Amino acid sequence: MEEALHDVPALRDFAGLSHWDEHIPSESSILRFRHLLERHKLADQILATVNALLQAKELQLKAGTVVDATLIAAPTFTKNEGKARDPEMHQSKKSNEWYFGMKAHIGVDADSGLVHSVRGTSGNVNDVIEANSLLHGQETDAFGDAGYQGVDKRPDAKAAVRWHVAMRPGLRRALDKDKPVDVLIDQLERTKASIRAKVEHPFRVLKQQFGYVKVRYRGLKKNTAQIVTLFALGNLWMARHKLLGCMG
Repeated sequence: MEEALHDVPALRDFAGLSHWDEHIPSESSILRFRHLLERHKLADQILATVNALLQAKELQLKAGTVVDATLIAAPTFTKNEGKARDPEMHQSKKSNEWYFGMKAHIGVDADSGLVHSVRGTSGNVNDVIEANSLLHGQETDAFGDAGYQGVDKRPDAKAAVRWHVAMRPGLRRALDKDKPVDVLIDQLERTKASIRAKVEHPFRVLKQQFGYVKVRYRGLKKNTAQIVTLFALGNLWMARHKLLGCMG
């Protein structure tokens, strides 16, 4: 970041450091600032502040939440002082392939597709464990893919929330399209899938627009703080056209 601020005038303008007499922060200063964000959990406050702004612009309805998780790879090399991989990252199997890293669990507004909750865990944590912690408490309906089966039976389930979880793929493939009831069930699954699709957009912004496909640091705390900040920025990016429209 220090090098980028020195080399790119647009970044200096964005950071408010475009005047000739303003000192460019050093690598150590930026590092200490990041540690302050972590120590005081300011990343969560950044996300909350951004969402409060968006809600004031009526861009979040909060009537329903879609939950999902994505795997983020971590370096597997052991060329470090401990000669070991990051102990807070773990392996996880997806589609018969093994991945090493962490998971970013998010809760997304079912109408706008904007992120309101983020949790970071090691890669081996089951998605359903974090599902209810991703609810903000004001929604009446929640949606998840087939990996969230049984979420409404967990001890932390909220009685006021109706969960709409996808049918397992094998059971859906077994539906008889010649039977009217099975046709209706399939149509219902299509409707739920169209709502769940909103959760994929923030993941695309994280990995494609921001290029965040691998963790930057060791440990869950540091990486989760960065991910939360990126999702806050991602909300602004996804709502940029509507925000500019509000400004005239």
